[in-house]
Amino acid sequence: MSHRLSVSHARLLACRVLKAREEPPADCRRLHFGEAWHRSNLPCREHAVPIQTGFSQSQSAGRKKIRMPLRNVSGNGDDPTSTEDTFRALQEEWMRLWKARLRKIFPSGPHALLLLAVIALAIIGAWTSYYAVPSDSVAVVQRFGKYLKVVPPGLHFKLQIGIDATTIVPVKRQLKQEFGFATPGATDPFQSPHPRDAKRETQMVTGDLNAALVEWVVQYRIFDPVKFLFEVREPSETLRYVSESVMREVVGDRTVDEVITIGRQEIESEALTRMQALSSKYIMGISIDQVQLKNINPPEPVQESFNEVNQAQQEKEKLINEARRDYNKVIPLAEGEKDQRIREADGYRLKRINEAEGDVARFNALLAEYSKAPEVTRRRIYVETMQEVMPSIRSKFIVDEKSRSILPLLNLDSQKGEKP
Repeated sequence: MSHRLSVSHARLLACRVLKAREEPPADCRRLHFGEAWHRSNLPCREHAVPIQTGFSQSQSAGRKKIRMPLRNVSGNGDDPTSTEDTFRALQEEWMRLWKARLRKIFPSGPHALLLLAVIALAIIGAWTSYYAVPSDSVAVVQRFGKYLKVVPPGLHFKLQIGIDATTIVPVKRQLKQEFGFATPGATDPFQSPHPRDAKRETQMVTGDLNAALVEWVVQYRIFDPVKFLFEVREPSETLRYVSESVMREVVGDRTVDEVITIGRQEIESEALTRMQALSSKYIMGISIDQVQLKNINPPEPVQESFNEVNQAQQEKEKLINEARRDYNKVIPLAEGEKDQRIREADGYRLKRINEAEGDVARFNALLAEYSKAPEVTRRRIYVETMQEVMPSIRSKFIVDEKSRSILPLLNLDSQKGEKP
């Protein structure tokens, strides 16, 4: 039903198109008021007329008349071939109508082509006159090739037809250049080396005439876009040449051991200083932020031998460190004991000297008193001596001076320390 309705609508539209040229019969006029064609059994093929809309009689005389079948005469259904012809005829008629309208708007001839070209150029010029500057960049404007001004980020207008030219310069973004390797997806053509130059620019000779493969990265910023664009031709490429020259000079002043192991930080700082000095000398408008060494390896033919030498050096350093550990463990302890004994000897020496000096001073003082009263001094010395000696004696015997012998008074069987 839907297919038959669509075909009926198409035929209804064809009848409306033809209405302006020829009045259809009364039976066919009913279709103009919305009655479904598939309900009508009236054949309308004989009422089909040529489609001529919007053309003069002379123009239509030379055109091929297209007869539009509006319904199958048999009334048993829609003919597919007639349906396709109907749609094709409608499409061609619409194209002719639009061409007629365009001819009314734009007259034919060379003036029309000129007018169309002017309108097209005006539209293209208005569309391309506006440009946007990213937030991390500025735009350098040139008018007829001469520097005009620097515009900040945002939307701006420029003159077309080769009058104004703009160059976007990223002044707030840190840029980098890689030597010896490449980061996939890099947009800057000077960020990564050319494939044929990647290996060549890493081959360097050290100060001891050894070869080394050095990879490094230079990070920089553009602080003056005018100098960057106009003072040096191809500033990014010039910076690559400057970086390679400085790195070869710095590496050539050191041995291969310093380049590979202990001298990396010194090489980075010295290369940074020299690159910045050359950039300022050439007025390139850039500042070098960092120089960072990456992989440093010997050439492939000698890499295995070099690794063996490194292993031997590491083993040597290991044994030296172990010996130093034992040395630091034993020698400081022995030195501590030595210092302790020396201090003890000094203390004992001072003690004996002080005691001797004290005894001498005491004897001299006692001699002076003895000289004044010999008998009293002798008695006092005796009493003081007995006071010191007597408490340490366990058994004490006091005898008379007139006794001839003390043997009878001793009880030899008594226990030691008991009184008789």
